Amino acid sequence: MNLPSPAIVPERGAQRLPRLALLLFCAAYVLPGLFGRDPWRNADLTAYGFMAQIASGHSPWLHPMMGGLSADGGALPYWLGAIAIKALPFLDPALAARMPFGLMLIGVLTLVWYSTFHLARTDAAQPVAFAFGGEAHAADYARALADGAVLALVASLGLLRLGHETTPELVQLLAMSLFVYGMAALPFKPLKGRLSLMLALPMLAASAAPALAVGLGTLGCWILWRSSYDPARESRPWLALATLISVACGWALHTWAWRVTAHLDTGLPVRVASLLVWFGWPAWPLGLWTLWRWRRYWTRRHVSVPLLAFGITLVSCIALDGSDRALMLGLPALAVLASFALPTFSRSGSAMVDWFSVFFFTSAALFIWLYYVAIQTGWPPQLLVNVKDLLIGYQPGFNLFELVLALVGTSAWMALVRWRTARHQHALWKSLVLPAGGVALCWLLAVTLMLPEVDFALSNRSLVQKLRQHIPSEARCIAAPGQALSTIASLEVDGHWRVDAVTPLQQSSCDFALQLSPDGVRPQVPEFWQWVAAVKGPRDRLQANQLYRRIP
Repeated sequence: MNLPSPAIVPERGAQRLPRLALLLFCAAYVLPGLFGRDPWRNADLTAYGFMAQIASGHSPWLHPMMGGLSADGGALPYWLGAIAIKALPFLDPALAARMPFGLMLIGVLTLVWYSTFHLARTDAAQPVAFAFGGEAHAADYARALADGAVLALVASLGLLRLGHETTPELVQLLAMSLFVYGMAALPFKPLKGRLSLMLALPMLAASAAPALAVGLGTLGCWILWRSSYDPARESRPWLALATLISVACGWALHTWAWRVTAHLDTGLPVRVASLLVWFGWPAWPLGLWTLWRWRRYWTRRHVSVPLLAFGITLVSCIALDGSDRALMLGLPALAVLASFALPTFSRSGSAMVDWFSVFFFTSAALFIWLYYVAIQTGWPPQLLVNVKDLLIGYQPGFNLFELVLALVGTSAWMALVRWRTARHQHALWKSLVLPAGGVALCWLLAVTLMLPEVDFALSNRSLVQKLRQHIPSEARCIAAPGQALSTIASLEVDGHWRVDAVTPLQQSSCDFALQLSPDGVRPQVPEFWQWVAAVKGPRDRLQANQLYRRIP
């Protein structure tokens, strides 16, 4: 018997996840890591440096600069952080800059829910109607799938750290989610859908992804042209206009640039595949299952819209030589696609995901707790030795509030495992509760129990403190050509020194110079520079920052 739909869902399977439980899931995922930490090295610290320079008036708004170097990409993300710093002067500047990005992550979760809800209400996505009734109602079915999509996104390992950073990619992530929502909402809420598309594509262009905006707009018009819904077909001029605006936005903000870095070698598919395996877990196997079970529906909206958005970002990831930040932009669409696997998922497959989640995340939580006990008590001694070897110069501390939060989170995890394994659950989203809860638990433990250690390892605060021992506060500037942007951000924002990263050492008039070199090797510098010290960061093993003073 050929069924018109692969989804067979009884009424009891369309139970909604209690709103309080869903909100607690999202809060446990979004809030940890937002407070009480320094900006972390590389992209997070670099972006914050540009934001702080704009807010302090040391950089122009239209062309953000730091150490004489211009920002790579659009200025929109840096404007948001700078505005937050100026609007919230009573907060620590790093925390103030993170606030709009925390709201963006909340917006991404919300848009994923509503995108799935609207796509699940389309005719082609409906489950089979039973001969004597008892099938899931359309609205209840859509809510259950939307809850599952949010859980799938929270469970995605790739979003865990990158989604909590203050980087331009988070603006792009919000724009991608807004695009998927706009496409999904057109048949039911045409005005909201059109406005979302008009905002999403220019936002992508203004945050250094104009090519992505053009690709989405072009292929999105094709999906709208094939749509069976009149409001969707009539929205093609709106999407075309949004695409043209994104092109103009990219030219105006100078975000058009050649960024393709992929090398045509046999290792590229392996790199991308290995990245996708852990980065998109558990959404990617569910997404593949959706494509298989709904293989006759690839041109229908509930499959084609998220498949388009994820496919575009996967191509971008390949073009950028396996960039995890490019692949992150496809996670909301992948979560939406994965949710449509839930009505077709077998009981054995669900049990496999559950037991893997229990084993993996319980082991990871136990590992974190053991390291915390070792740091606080000295037992097991080998774990404490590992920490001291990894974080040279670190002095452990104790925070009662963070310990209480960790205990509450661990207790919630044990209660969740007991609830899931105690009896058979019928709700569609049941298979994603433990993966989402496990990810939230490990993130909570990492940024409560281990936050001082993580902060010490990933921030540049200790590097700046060591440099202060040799560089007086009245120093005119530090010459740092060739230094990483995150190091320049630390020197300017935390050290409050003016940095010149453009002028060569032969022509620099700065009082001090900082050069990165292999450990034990001093780079060749002009003779009027006198070596002062070799300064290492907390995780520097093979390299050191060589500090020089200008000879009067």
